[in-house]
Amino acid sequence: MEKYITTSTKTMVKFWSIPLIIVAVLFILYKALTGLIIIGISLFLALALKPLVHKVNNFFVKHFGTEKKHQTTSAVLAYLLVVVVIGGIIAIVGPVVVNETAKFVQQAPEMFEKTLGGWEGINNFGRTIGIDNLQGEIDNTLKTLSNNLLGVLGSDVVASVAGIGDVIMKVVLVLVLTLLFLLEGPVIMDRIWHSVSAGRENKKSIQVAKKVLSKMANVVSTYVSRQVIVAMIDGCASGLIVFLLSLFTGVSSSLAMPMGMITMTFYLIPMFGQFIGGTLVTLVLLFSSPISAVIFAIVYIIYAQIENNVISPKIQGSALNLPAVMILCAVVIGMYMFGLLGAIIAIPIAGCIRVLIDEYPNIIKANRE
Repeated sequence: MEKYITTSTKTMVKFWSIPLIIVAVLFILYKALTGLIIIGISLFLALALKPLVHKVNNFFVKHFGTEKKHQTTSAVLAYLLVVVVIGGIIAIVGPVVVNETAKFVQQAPEMFEKTLGGWEGINNFGRTIGIDNLQGEIDNTLKTLSNNLLGVLGSDVVASVAGIGDVIMKVVLVLVLTLLFLLEGPVIMDRIWHSVSAGRENKKSIQVAKKVLSKMANVVSTYVSRQVIVAMIDGCASGLIVFLLSLFTGVSSSLAMPMGMITMTFYLIPMFGQFIGGTLVTLVLLFSSPISAVIFAIVYIIYAQIENNVISPKIQGSALNLPAVMILCAVVIGMYMFGLLGAIIAIPIAGCIRVLIDEYPNIIKANRE
């Protein structure tokens, strides 16, 4: 026996409108993903600069003896300070890396002659393994590799230029939005809370929401500020190691500061940044003095163990209150979702999720009242 179910047009419209709305929202989010990422980065940086803005503001209040808050001036000065520091690091480290690379290229033939005995030594080694003309084989391989590389570079040069322009535009947008969030963020949030709470009888839910968001913002700012402190200590330690090496080996003492800046900068990348920074410094030192590179690698590995097990836990303390396995999982997920950027912001996001979990009972209780 057949049965028929009849529905009204209004019901059918409601039934199909929900999945269509979901698809439309997902499509819009996909199209706006780049813009949302830029806004997210800017907001993250603004939260990270919050402690510095607070310190600058306290400096104004203390030295100018006034109760008036200098929020705008403090935000601009803190922002300019960070931009100048980053620009200074690039200006100092960039030329040093280029000079050391050029020096290595100039010294490469002499090192090749001393260590391997030149092409004659290469050919002698080739004969021992059954290759009569190893030099010719290497030359042919290098020519083929260079031709392929030139072909790839030639076909992608226009795309590369366009990509560089796109990156510059995104960096400018991030810088502008970060400053605007610093200047107008508190005012916007006050207006939002005022609008949301207007006419509501249940004020407690608004208070709980403000408390949760404030805790999440503090997690981000506290983590970043303490990470910067540990990074500065790491940079000073690596710079000191390079300086001490300059007293006993052929490495130049002028490399101490740039090498310290390299490790300090890369330490800001969670979990893997310390390894990347130490490896880069080792490679740069290898161009000047191989023995210095080996000694630095050994000493820096020893120091890294002390830093990771003693210094960093002392400074970070219970800022995030996350187990190591959760931190590693967050970094891995963030890295595979958004690359290097995801690895950097993964730990603060995990800390924010922890705040939501901890405050979940209070949120439910406030909504029921």
